Amino acid sequence: MLKSKEGISPILATLLLIVIAVAAVIVTYAWVMTFTSSQSEQAGIILRKDADCLWKTGNVTVYVRNTGISDAEINTVYINEAPQTTVTHDPPSKIVAKDGGLITITITFSWTPNTEYRFQISPKVGEPLRFTESSPSP
Repeated sequence: MLKSKEGISPILATLLLIVIAVAAVIVTYAWVMTFTSSQSEQAGIILRKDADCLWKTGNVTVYVRNTGISDAEINTVYINEAPQTTVTHDPPSKIVAKDGGLITITITFSWTPNTEYRFQISPKVGEPLRFTESSPSP
């Protein structure tokens, strides 16, 4: 009784293995392309503090330059881990152009003289700019 049962033909087995291999290659290719595109987009934004902050009564101005290969859009500004809500940008679009573009960020903030503040400028995509700066003497 066992001798009368036949398995799948060698041609069908070969075709099945080819289909499985092609499907595995397609899934791997899709994953690699998604991963590399998101990584290269993040690497394309490199924010740097361009100059010392300008401290005026009731506000502080930060100059940020993008030395990366992609435009950056500023999303949130933090001082001492607190998101700041009264922020103006020049240019107002919040876009820092690639290849050396500059943006001026003015934060309405009641600061105390001779105090160290931690800043974080976060773009929508990519690594945030973090730095510490002390406010000037009165």
